[in-house]
Amino acid sequence: MSTLYDNLSAALAHGHRRDLTDLLSDERFAQAGRTAQAAVLIAITDRPFGLKQRSVRPNFDGPGLILTQRPQGMRDHPGQVAFPGGKLNPGEDAVAAALREAHEELALAPHQARIVGTTDRYQTGTGFDITPVVAVVPPDIELTPDPREVEAWFEAPLALLLDRANWNEQEVFWRGNMRKYLELHYEGFHIWGVTAAIIANLSRRIELDGLVDGG
Repeated sequence: MSTLYDNLSAALAHGHRRDLTDLLSDERFAQAGRTAQAAVLIAITDRPFGLKQRSVRPNFDGPGLILTQRPQGMRDHPGQVAFPGGKLNPGEDAVAAALREAHEELALAPHQARIVGTTDRYQTGTGFDITPVVAVVPPDIELTPDPREVEAWFEAPLALLLDRANWNEQEVFWRGNMRKYLELHYEGFHIWGVTAAIIANLSRRIELDGLVDGG
């Protein structure tokens, strides 16, 4: 029987063989000359797929994805759901930055994250060029959020998030143009914006059936 790590590695590699030209991005809203390199950690819990392994219901029994909620008092994106992550320090690559930020925000030790690889970069309208780093982490991992950066953290079912049918598409007027975005409500948390877009792009690279042994 293959492990989740093996299946994720194979699925991500296979997904990136496709040339996709319609991935979500806010690049057209970004202001020239204000791009900063950043990275986020897509931490997937190493849980086995249960009897409902082909279900996409909210109570899906299987791996989850760790997300945080930013404090309401933060200057940037207060109260929003996000991945652990932030700007790269001088000399860092995306993997090092994502692991450092996850340790600072959640006390997730770098050795607890088994890196699968990076996926499609996301350009935000606020000037960040984000590289998502996919990793597998132990289930029921003990995390301690830094209250200065994290108000709460939670684990959402990976299958729920990877199914585009569970997301609602909204539209808002922003910086002179209509901007479409995705949103999903999960157990009191509102997942939308950049976080939702990165998940949607990941769903184009990873198919759920490719993660299930015998799928």
